[in-house]
Amino acid sequence: MSLRPIVALSCCLALAPTIAYVGARAAKPTISGDTVTPVGFAFEEATIAGLQARMRSGDIDSRRLTRAYLDRIAAIDDAGPMLNAVIELNPDAMREAAALDAERKAGKLRGPLHGIPVLLKDNIDAVPMANSAGSLALADHRPKTDAPLVARLRAAGAVILGKTNLSEWANFRSSQSTSGWSGRGGQTRNPYALDRSPCGSSSGTGAAIAANLATVGIGTETDGSILCPSAMNGLVGIKPTVGLIIRSGIIPISSSQDTAGPMARTVTDAAIVLGVLTSPGSDEFATRSAGDSGKNYAAALSPDALKGARIGVLRDRMGYQPALDAAFERALIALRAAGAEVVDAEIATAGQWNDAESEVLFHEFKAGLNRYLGESGAPVASLAELIAYNNAHADMEMPWFGQDLFERAQAKGPLTDKVYLEARANAIRLAKDEGLDATLKAQRLDALVAPTTSSAWMIDPINGDHFSGAGYGVAAVAGTPSITVPMGDVHGLPVGIVFMGAAWSEAKLIGYAFDYEQATHARKPPTFAPSIGASTATVPQEVDVR
Repeated sequence: MSLRPIVALSCCLALAPTIAYVGARAAKPTISGDTVTPVGFAFEEATIAGLQARMRSGDIDSRRLTRAYLDRIAAIDDAGPMLNAVIELNPDAMREAAALDAERKAGKLRGPLHGIPVLLKDNIDAVPMANSAGSLALADHRPKTDAPLVARLRAAGAVILGKTNLSEWANFRSSQSTSGWSGRGGQTRNPYALDRSPCGSSSGTGAAIAANLATVGIGTETDGSILCPSAMNGLVGIKPTVGLIIRSGIIPISSSQDTAGPMARTVTDAAIVLGVLTSPGSDEFATRSAGDSGKNYAAALSPDALKGARIGVLRDRMGYQPALDAAFERALIALRAAGAEVVDAEIATAGQWNDAESEVLFHEFKAGLNRYLGESGAPVASLAELIAYNNAHADMEMPWFGQDLFERAQAKGPLTDKVYLEARANAIRLAKDEGLDATLKAQRLDALVAPTTSSAWMIDPINGDHFSGAGYGVAAVAGTPSITVPMGDVHGLPVGIVFMGAAWSEAKLIGYAFDYEQATHARKPPTFAPSIGASTATVPQEVDVR
């Protein structure tokens, strides 16, 4: 959700292996299909292009690929390290894969994701699964139609593998929350060190894609919920311009800041997925040109994109960790080596939008959630009913932290209130007009960069998250795009660099991110270590479908 002092960090912690936790994890239905003798995982770090090449050659098909990921989930998520990243499996996944194989055999290809398994965050409507935001109150809420973004994925040939756990209500329930924890899903763990936070609120998507539980995943963000878990799990995450992707069918927080976006192991895969997700739609808080819809973002993948680019460095986003600062300085050297002009930059209004953002989010959350619950036929019809449900089931829903953000939102008035309208205008003015846009224009910059966030902190369900800072807040409040890319590690924990630009500059940022990625190749697969400095955890054997 949000990385503000008042509006808590959108992430929930993964409890250490020895700590018991409260939370009724959703039962995953058994999926029928062929079984294969486990001898090792054939799709470690697999890419969309690589898998499509193998399917074209007949080496594999979607059915076997899907079965392999389901077995991987059983071995890594349910057993072994027990990441607890996947909250529910799609019982139709194998049937969908078989149908796509039949279409391929008949010469019909739907799109770039034909036969590719995808995981969705559990705040996105996808038939026939529940959409719960991690809440027990919505555990039986099964929307009757797909969200538009899911329809786009299916139209492009994706196999919807399942739903991922998240910080409950996308971390907009408590200012003392723990990233990756939900009443329905329990606690998600970071695959790089199981006692460290996966960040959030797209915690399950981050951990799952890092651990190769699917090819790519979809997260959502209001302020940090794609970028933080992507950075802490060694992934590429794209938060697009607000309005680029249709947002109906997603449990909302803020009509001003919410967006879905891809989370992947490579910039190329993230760009391919973004091209699939983009579609035009009416949006009262976002305007867009027709040219921003349906772009082939993969066309922006140039190894020379940074040549001649003028990149501004937000050094006020440094100083949280010496090792993180050192990694960022190495990243700046790599940018210069790739041909970019790197200069220090400063946003004159930095942080001045915080109070306005909080006011906007409280108002918009109440209005948007009440509308979603009512229109979707959810088991609870309003925020007020949710508050009452949590009070009645406090032992399961509030074992570690309460619902002060819910209560503050419930106390707000309608979106016609003067206090809301003024806060929204101030947030946009301070973050976008006099903030990001003014900085880019004044210094003739093509993009801004900063450390995405700190490395993952220790899980602490009693005291909550130990978040120390992030570099992406201005783009979140401004509604403009940002992309995080792995830039190395701090004592074995991944860290990222974030590229931020003006509205609708996704293609330009993707080019910069790709050029940087190819120059550094900083991503390393997770080791499933129980803790930093401990030996690597034993990972169960999985299937080889070759």
